[in-house]
Amino acid sequence: MKLYLYTILILILVMINHGSCDSTIHVGHRVSLAIPLEYNDGFIGRAFLMDYGDDSKQIEPSFRVALSTEANKGKYSCSLEVFLGDVKVWNSGHYSKFYTSDVCFLELTEDGDLQLKGPKNRIGWRTGTSGQGVERLQILRTGNLVLLDVLNQIKWQSFNFPTDVMLWGQRLDVSTWLTSFPRNTSSFYTFEILYNKVALYLNSGRLKYSYWEFKPSKNRNITFVELGSKGLELFDDKHKKIAQIIASWKVQPVRFLALGNRTGNLGIYFYSPTTRKFEASFQALNTTCDLPLACKPYGICTFSNSCSCIRLLTKKNHEVSDCNQRVPSRFCSGGTTQVEMLELNDVVTVLKDAPKRINVTKTTCANLCLNDCKCVAALHSYGDYGDPSSEQCSLFWLVAGIKQVEKGSGLSYMVKVPKGTSYHHNNPSVKKWVLIVVGVVDGLIIILVLGGLVYYLVHKRRNNLQGTNNDT
Repeated sequence: MKLYLYTILILILVMINHGSCDSTIHVGHRVSLAIPLEYNDGFIGRAFLMDYGDDSKQIEPSFRVALSTEANKGKYSCSLEVFLGDVKVWNSGHYSKFYTSDVCFLELTEDGDLQLKGPKNRIGWRTGTSGQGVERLQILRTGNLVLLDVLNQIKWQSFNFPTDVMLWGQRLDVSTWLTSFPRNTSSFYTFEILYNKVALYLNSGRLKYSYWEFKPSKNRNITFVELGSKGLELFDDKHKKIAQIIASWKVQPVRFLALGNRTGNLGIYFYSPTTRKFEASFQALNTTCDLPLACKPYGICTFSNSCSCIRLLTKKNHEVSDCNQRVPSRFCSGGTTQVEMLELNDVVTVLKDAPKRINVTKTTCANLCLNDCKCVAALHSYGDYGDPSSEQCSLFWLVAGIKQVEKGSGLSYMVKVPKGTSYHHNNPSVKKWVLIVVGVVDGLIIILVLGGLVYYLVHKRRNNLQGTNNDT
């Protein structure tokens, strides 16, 4: 309650000192936002400085610009943000946070540079537009935050610095991307515009794997994409639309496209006047198990959309290891004599773009991973899901995105583990495992039902026998 009142107080002070919100700030304007002396986890202070539209006259929410400070890992970050209603659609500190203490300043200097500053005029972020004739900062109806000169020419715009959201009317050229940073992990997701496709990627350290993609037909090349009122449109170098990802909702226009911060899913959203919320009219991935981090590393997403760990049994003392416990992340010491491969039949990973070998047997595939100290898993398949004419082998440096598939798929996912982790199978270079599936609950229910039926029949037969004896 104390933090809430403090945030409200900040907003009131800003409104008193600077008047009501407008869509424009001119050169020489300076705004300050106080920062608590003591660190309060979860604190957010926000001063709304500009807006486009009047919410009191509109059904749909408008764009607003705010100077914000937020508690983050023992420090306070300061940033300039754009909101569509309650949704943050742009943030100056998305890639590199500016940490400060006591106070944060936003200033549009006399020479036209927009800056975030801390105490003693320490600059933490800037647009770099000094000497370009900038006259004002303005929020447009599209949500694009722009610096304009006296001729209304754009000298800087937030649309050129995309974060994790793409707004209606925004354009992204080939070789650009949206980036999302999940909290409390080193992994993050990107939505990338490539010359032959748009794709979602999981990034973990230096590793990078795609897990969803959309390609134009006839191998046509992409020059840029733009978010229209009906979905994401793909264009060639002649500005001709060559493909489109269409949102399913046709009544309300599209407002923005967003990359999920925690899930890595891609969604296109519209505003519902009925619920007064933004709702998804398109999602790239509609099943939990298709998400790259639906489960923890060494966890498997089952048919019930639940996570189950790979159970590893040691020969020495039969200890059970759950998920990635006791499993090294790298096997670059000790040689192949210290490791072996566990085979997971009818299991696959959603991760793609791994190095691939053609016409390779399962045993050879396992040995390729064993002989590569950075390899931690391998996927063997008979061509594309069952084509016996071509065996394929993909090597992975990351164990993630594992999910069950139907039996007889021709897919075998093999995981590298320390030798002696499990019982031997017939093939000395490939080991088997037992997956504890969440569906075992269903099996218990069936057993109980059958047991009840047997009990009923026995009990009925016993009563009949007793009745016969009594009659005699």
